[in-house]
Amino acid sequence: MSNLPNCPKCNSAYTYEDGLMLVCPECGHEWSLEAASNNEDEKVVKDANGNVLNDGDTVTIIKDLKVKGSSSTLKIGTKVKNIRLVDGDHDIDCKIDGFGAMKLKSEFVKKV
Repeated sequence: MSNLPNCPKCNSAYTYEDGLMLVCPECGHEWSLEAASNNEDEKVVKDANGNVLNDGDTVTIIKDLKVKGSSSTLKIGTKVKNIRLVDGDHDIDCKIDGFGAMKLKSEFVKKV
């Protein structure tokens, strides 16, 4: 069995080759093999609503978050400016006014 990538549109595992193109039989999406190999190198970080995040974006916290090692919490609606994307479990590195340097998970923020 070949190791073809899943469909980037619907994540179906039933993709097949048709000449130089890859095709998804479930949603009908077609893309080139070169585009598939370029996307694998690049990690895409998305917020809670599915919007793609980039370095320098401004986000808002969507849930009260307890700060580990502290008695304080980050309140819902706290705006975080100039985020930086990093590898790891907590994929956002930022500085929050009143708290200092923090690492956040992208699932707890939304893009402004």
